[in-house]
Amino acid sequence: MKKIAILSMILCLAAGSIQAQSVREKGTFLKPNPRNYEVKQAFEVESLVPMFFTSGYHFAVCYRYDKFRFRASVINGGKYDAEPAGLKNETADYKRYYKTSPGFFFGYNVWKNLEVYTYLELHTFEIEQKASGLKRDIHSTDVGGGISYQFFVGKQIYIQPGLHLYLRGDKTADFNGTTYHIPKADFAPVLRVGYRIWKKY
Repeated sequence: MKKIAILSMILCLAAGSIQAQSVREKGTFLKPNPRNYEVKQAFEVESLVPMFFTSGYHFAVCYRYDKFRFRASVINGGKYDAEPAGLKNETADYKRYYKTSPGFFFGYNVWKNLEVYTYLELHTFEIEQKASGLKRDIHSTDVGGGISYQFFVGKQIYIQPGLHLYLRGDKTADFNGTTYHIPKADFAPVLRVGYRIWKKY
């Protein structure tokens, strides 16, 4: 009887060990195995979701090859005022809105899902003079850099907060004798939500 009890305990321990090993091999929902950052290739779609809350939109398609990531996007900020993001702006007198504009990004994963990247964005801004309601367009080629981290929920969905620094040349708009100067630099937080539609390890 004692031998049967000992044998049963050994079998239970062995079964538990096998099950634990199986869980480790498969991973969990929040920590899948292999890890999301170990992917060799992937296609993703994502969006700056806050743009939808200001009657605008943003869509991006992304391709990842090993640690490199390429992204193409289109943005329309709706009623989002980008002027406060300027490091030297004229917020008190003007508002600045993103009109439909494309962007191209090139990034590198420096650690796990931590990405640093540079970009080229061909922005069209609508400038509104608050006092008069007059509006003018400014076309600007913006370059800059960013850093962000992909927080995955499972294997497909991710949230990617980050920080962007936009740099541009001197651009102006005339409002009946009053000149608006666009900030040469913007610094802004961003929040993207994405979905990994295909991957290869």
